Formats: sequence, structure tokens, C-alpha cells
Amino acid sequence: MPATFGIVDLFAGPGGLGEGFAALDVGGHAPFRIGISVEKEASAHRTLTLRAFLRAYQARHGLLPQAFIDFHAGLIPEPDWGAVDAAAWQHAMAEAQCLELGTEHATAAIDHTIGALRQDFDDTILIGGPPCQAYSLVGRARAKGKVGYVPEEDERHYLFREYIRVLDRLRPAAFVMENVKGMLSSTIESRLVFEMLMEDLASLGTGREHHYEMRAIRVADGRASLQEAAQPSDFIVRAEEFGVPQRRHRVIIIGIRSDLADRATGTSIPISGVTRTVDDAIGVMPNLRSGLSRGRDDPASWRREVVEAARFLAGIHRGNGDGPLRDVFSAVARGLKNGLLAPRLSARRPEGYGTSNDELLAWLERPALRGIAQHETRGHMPSDLGRYLFAAVFGEVRRYSPKASDFPLSLSPDHRNWHSGVFNDRFRVQLAREPSTTVTSHISKDGHYFIHPDPFQCRSLTVREAARLQSFPDDYLFLGNRTEQYVQVGNAVPPYLARQIAQLLLRVLTGPLPDEAVVGRSADHAARSSEISCASTPASESLPSR
Repeated sequence: MPATFGIVDLFAGPGGLGEGFAALDVGGHAPFRIGISVEKEASAHRTLTLRAFLRAYQARHGLLPQAFIDFHAGLIPEPDWGAVDAAAWQHAMAEAQCLELGTEHATAAIDHTIGALRQDFDDTILIGGPPCQAYSLVGRARAKGKVGYVPEEDERHYLFREYIRVLDRLRPAAFVMENVKGMLSSTIESRLVFEMLMEDLASLGTGREHHYEMRAIRVADGRASLQEAAQPSDFIVRAEEFGVPQRRHRVIIIGIRSDLADRATGTSIPISGVTRTVDDAIGVMPNLRSGLSRGRDDPASWRREVVEAARFLAGIHRGNGDGPLRDVFSAVARGLKNGLLAPRLSARRPEGYGTSNDELLAWLERPALRGIAQHETRGHMPSDLGRYLFAAVFGEVRRYSPKASDFPLSLSPDHRNWHSGVFNDRFRVQLAREPSTTVTSHISKDGHYFIHPDPFQCRSLTVREAARLQSFPDDYLFLGNRTEQYVQVGNAVPPYLARQIAQLLLRVLTGPLPDEAVVGRSADHAARSSEISCASTPASESLPSR
């Protein structure tokens, strides 16, 4: 029998990193099974639990439950999942734990699971990363403005020590730790947090049989491998190099247990490698218009605001070199004045949905679904509609997002930092022909950094569009209110990247993989209408005990 690894997923969020590991399928065998995933935020935990239920249900029945398909399509309220399949729901609740790491209750639950995992699986893997707010450059800048803020007392700086406690207790074959680039420069008590972390990791195994050797992921010539790091920046992984349609750069540390570390030498896998764009991921999505967050919100009012803004912008762009901008503004004014308006919500599946041979679309699209979920726009202030329109047209014509100095003075917001350069890209359009910028939890605030590239839609990204840029498949539902959904998407690890990391780790730990282990799903795989992204235990096998 092929080896099977039990996964402990800490700081799991909505489950992006775990999804990538659970999605890996090698000749019908799922080499990675999640034993426990831990998340303290309630809405993210609900998302995590639903996904665990779907994995367990498919393990038992080989297809998605009809109740989920109907719920996903918005035809019914959220079902009682325990009534749909009691055993699968019980398994999901045992797997997805709403716990705050560092508490006695969390420690007891994790330690109990560790004992079970050692019995149920050939070996184990630890994945996850501490909350990034205290490490991120923006987060630290904001914290400086808080009265009485003392970095040494910020518990988020020390949460990585709980990760290390579990690592020491579990002794997995390997671990994956993910965090923001700001972690490399974050200091506390005049010491670099990254140095403290690496010292803690290196100290494991002292006087024992095994310790861990740290490796960085290196990409060269369309292949990924694990290499020793010459400097901290070597641990930065660029998601766009793995076919994720987003420029997301994160620190990812891979630790290999010393008795297995020699296997990493010379081991590599082919990766997606092709640079994917915003248009690749969301260009096929149904067109939508935004709404108005102030005043009367109806189609006629929205049309009037955008058409007037387009005419005004066309009128003021009459200088040398402004012709292309003026032409697009005029086209928007004519098109929106005379044409049918797009709705604010659409669940319509794009033409040919679920049949593409394109690797990214085959990963994102799930043919069992009856529609697209969570594709609904927000309302924006009328004054912001003009800024969104300008940014989208500017990006389309000039091929870069405008800075504050590029905006007409008449569109300047009432913001004291607008002309200071502090927030020079406060309004940022995502360019259709490029990977997106980093999708962060800030998308939950106002959408100014995540403007849709199509000027006729004049809006920020929907939850589903943001999820696609993060490489979440369309059957991945984010529970909670819309703000909570945006936060979950922004805080996650792209599953498409995580799946390739899982494939690399499996190659290191077990040797060459059969041809069935591919970066994306094959056309035959995509055509299985019952499939969900998280390939799990075959129906003929029993679920692991707890």
C-alpha cells in the first residue's frame, strides 16, 4: 500500500493550505489526510468544518451531497449536515476544531489527536502558520499608532512557539510553516523574530535521535526543489511562479526530519510555471455592475452616476496623448446609456463550464455545481464610482494602475494623505493581462485596492472573484457574512500552490510519483461531475478513527 500521512493543520483559517494537501491524488490514492485542523475564528471554522464534511461525505459515497449542491445554488437554506450524513458530520466536527492555540483545552485536544494519528497513519505532517498581523509591515505600522502598544506584549509574536510545541510533540516527517515577508524583518526585544524562530527550530532534537533540517523552495527551469537557504530571503515563495493568478510572496519554511533529509537532495517536480492572469481566472465570470452605498440604489441611479462620470472624464481628457483615454470614457458613456445593465448578482455558469483542458480552469471549475456562488457586488459611494471608472480605464489603456498623481484633481478624495505619497495607490485596479496584486483581508474594508479591470462594470471584486484569484475552486463555500468571507479569502494560502508543495513533499518522502500525479486535474478528472477539489479517502476505505 502507498504511504499515507496524517496532517495536523494549525492556524488553519478557512483551510487553503490543508485543501492543497488533501486535494493531491496519486492514482486514486490520497496520500495526505487531515487529522485535525485548528482555527479560533468562528466563521472560518464553519467554513473549515463544511469542507471537512464534504471530504468525509465523498469518502463514503463518491460524490457531492445533493443538499450541498442545492445550498450552493441558493435554492435552500443551509441544511442540517448531521441529518444529511451523521457519520460524515461527526468526522468533520472531530477534524475541524474551533480552538485557541495556547489554551489548556486546545493543548489537550491536539495532544489527543497526535496519539491517534500515530496509530492510523504511516507518518505525519505539520502545516500552518501563526497569524501574520504582528509580522506584517503594514500591521506593524498601524500598531505604532496605538496608544500603549508594546511589541513585547503582543501575544501574536509568540504564537509560533505553540506551533513549535506541537512540532516537538508530533515529530512529523516534515513540516510546512507559512507567513508574510514582514516576518523576516520583524523585531522584538531588539532581536529578529525570524532568528528566534530558526533557533527554536534548530534546537529541536538536541540529544535525541532526530532533528529538522530547514529547506527553502527553489524554482528553476519549470521545476521546484528543496534547497538549503543561503539567506533568509531564500524562503520567499512567489505564488505566480506556480501558476497562481496572483503576485503573492510569502515566507514558506520546509522542515525535513533528519532521518529523511537526504531524500531531498536532487529531488524536484515539474510545476505549472505558466504566468496566469486576472483575466485567466475571472474573465469568464458573469458581468456585474456595482451598487450605490449612499442615496437611492436602483439601476437608473447607478446608470446616471456612471454615465455622468464617464462623460466628465471624456471631456477633461483632451490634451496630447489623451485620445485613447477619451475614446474609452466615451465608449463607456455610450454603452451604459444605451445598453442593458448587468445585474448585481449572478449565479450563471459560464459557457462550457467544467469542460476546459486549461489547467487553471480545470482546477477552479466543478461541473457538478448548478451555478456560481458568492458572485455579488458591493455598493460604492457615488464619488468612488468615478475613481473606479478612471482607474479601470487608465489601467486598460496605460497597462498600469494609476497613482494618486495620475488622478484628475476633481477626483481627489477628502483624505489628508492623498497627496503625501503615503497611500499613493489607494485606488488600485487589477490589470486584466497580469497576475493580481496580493489579495489580503483588507479587501473586506472598501475594495479600493481591488478594482475590477472592466470599466463597464465599475466595481470592486466579488468574494468569488477574490477566491478564484486565490485559486479556491468554485465549490469552496465561505460561510459567515460577506465581510467575514472576504477576510477568510484574504488570509488564506492559495490551494493551487499548496497542492504543488504537497506534491514536492510527497516526492521527497516517498520517491518518484506515478504519472497520475499532475499539477492540474486532467480533462477526464475534471469531467467527473461528482468530484470536489479535496480528493479524499476512497469510498472503499474507512475513515480514520479519532
